[in-house]
Amino acid sequence: MPCRRWTPDLCGNRPPLTALKGSWTKGGRERTVPITTTEQRDALHAAHRLAGTGSLIPANKTYIQQRNVYDGQCKAASLSHMHGLRHQYAQSRYETLTGRPPPAAGGPLVTELSPTQRIEDRHARQTISRELGHERVQITAIYLGS
Repeated sequence: MPCRRWTPDLCGNRPPLTALKGSWTKGGRERTVPITTTEQRDALHAAHRLAGTGSLIPANKTYIQQRNVYDGQCKAASLSHMHGLRHQYAQSRYETLTGRPPPAAGGPLVTELSPTQRIEDRHARQTISRELGHERVQITAIYLGS
């Protein structure tokens, strides 16, 4: 997820999370996203070293101004469709939660799952929907397939 605004929670002994304030997110929904990989933890620590307890957005820029800088840097690096990072996150998270790739990444269709696997699928989609800030679980079909 391309997090331009967030609060790093290095957590001590608690499960690591990245907290997103509602005012920073599409839809205005406050949420937390679990940090589950070494790469995510390393990126979080690097950002924390850079920003400390402050913001990654320079004090002389508004959120929109910084987003425009970010978008320009992505374009200069030939990166487009940054929303695709949400798809990648959702698909990786689904595989972590279920042990198999989602239908959109070559995994079995929901209709091909056993009853136990369907329960796992539903639970994973609810979790991912919440982490992405969606109100309806059905939206996960866009990211995961069905």
